[in-house]
Amino acid sequence: MLAAETLPVVIALLTAASVGGIILCLFPTRVFGKAQALRRLEAVAAPGAAVDRRPQFDEGKRRRIVEATLREIEDKQKVKEGARPTLTGRMRQAGMTWSRQTYYVACMIVGLTALVTLLGGFDVSLVPALGFAIAGGLLLPHLYIDVQRKLRFKQFAEEFPNAVDVIVRGVKAGLPLVDCLKIISAEAQEPVRSEFKLIVEDQTMGMPMDQAVQRLPDRIPLPETTFFAIVIALQSRTGGSLSETLANLSKVLRERKKMQAKIRAVSAEAKSSAMIIGSLPIVVGLLLYLTSPDYIALLFTTFLGKLVLAASAFWMAIGILVMRKMINFEI
Repeated sequence: MLAAETLPVVIALLTAASVGGIILCLFPTRVFGKAQALRRLEAVAAPGAAVDRRPQFDEGKRRRIVEATLREIEDKQKVKEGARPTLTGRMRQAGMTWSRQTYYVACMIVGLTALVTLLGGFDVSLVPALGFAIAGGLLLPHLYIDVQRKLRFKQFAEEFPNAVDVIVRGVKAGLPLVDCLKIISAEAQEPVRSEFKLIVEDQTMGMPMDQAVQRLPDRIPLPETTFFAIVIALQSRTGGSLSETLANLSKVLRERKKMQAKIRAVSAEAKSSAMIIGSLPIVVGLLLYLTSPDYIALLFTTFLGKLVLAASAFWMAIGILVMRKMINFEI
């Protein structure tokens, strides 16, 4: 048994232990974590001791993802380059709403028009007129589609850098990429507006953004659209600053335009010389026919003259193709 004089001391000790235990249970970090918190505060406050708490991205993993994405896009481009576009695809790239039946009807109309014109207006015999009519019916609609296709590609290349700038400004302002594409599909110039409208429609139907954008080079097979599809695909898989990447792409596209304009200016003199050299024999022949028709008629009335004309036309065509190859620059 405890003595009467020690009993108050024991009670006081037990009470203090009970109160201390309650405090430790209710506020453990205030007691044990105070020293650790002070050490962390001193480490943060120390100059040069700031710790980057952002999650670190594995650069090796990111590099592997970029390489795999580029390899996949390159394989797709090789497959697409090996396959020529179909008639329907060429008309779609030209921005035409013709069907295959409409194209065939146009070929028939052009051929019949050429046949009637040659038989009635130029008094050509039936067999040569029929040959020219078939050739015209097959070639003229084909050339018309090619001209419209190249013109549409040129218009797209002129307007596309402005569309990329709109995306850059929108992303920097905090807008999502989809909203930027919707702005372009509503306010840009043709044919950029219609092509981006198709991208927005594909994305609305549930297609991922990178896949919807990768369909753009199929409709507009230009280096600019390929670059844009690669940028969107890489950003969707590896992350990064989309605005900065697209700003660099816009700069590259505008530098390409400047280079193309510089090439046209440098090659303008060579093209003029080629046109003069190519047209000079024809002009001289016409002048000789007007001034001395009997002198030059031998080229059209004798077999040797016709042979000389055919050989001259063949070598003139080769010379024109060589000059065209020399002054035609691709970037």
